[in-house]
Amino acid sequence: DHLKMKVWERGAGPTLACGTGTCALVVAAIRAGKIPRAGKEGTRVTLPGGDLFIEWRESDNKVYMKGPATFAFEGSARLQ
Repeated sequence: DHLKMKVWERGAGPTLACGTGTCALVVAAIRAGKIPRAGKEGTRVTLPGGDLFIEWRESDNKVYMKGPATFAFEGSARLQ
């Protein structure tokens, strides 16, 4: 199955991705009977920053996330 998701972070606005929210989306969709539980390949979720693959394993009831990690920002802050 394939889900699409947009993320709005309170105080920041739209963001490219949210791993925790993506995992929650997949578990909620499965529990609501909207999608079947995927196998090892996981459920593909498309976000503005790219695709994540989420697997909710029946054997241990844990949620696993796979996807790319890329450098997105560099900055500095002056602390007083």
